Amino acid sequence: QVQLVESGGGSVQAGGSLRLSCTASTYTYCMAWFRQAPGKEREGVAYITSGGSTAYADSVKGRFTISKDNAKNTMYLEINSLKPEDTAMYYCAADRNWWLLLNGGANFWGQGTQVTVSS
Repeated sequence: QVQLVESGGGSVQAGGSLRLSCTASTYTYCMAWFRQAPGKEREGVAYITSGGSTAYADSVKGRFTISKDNAKNTMYLEINSLKPEDTAMYYCAADRNWWLLLNGGANFWGQGTQVTVSS
């Protein structure tokens, strides 16, 4: 079992920045950040393999940066130029299967960290 703990969420004004962290209880192969806004479906926003290959949703390209410190079993999401539409609960996910993550699934999920952006 892999346990994931997110941190770093908060309330910020539009245009601001946040850095989210997700620490895993053990080594993970592939990790990703998902988000879910009230009344909307969960969506994947950023993905990273153990080797550092990344992928992003079109809606966040250029503003979100995902990274991973394998020595610390920690993944990060740097979010810049925050917009009110970025308001959501952000979840960390992990799985050995890269394609499962890309298709919105994962065997391991964190509890989430709330990001609220005011205009």
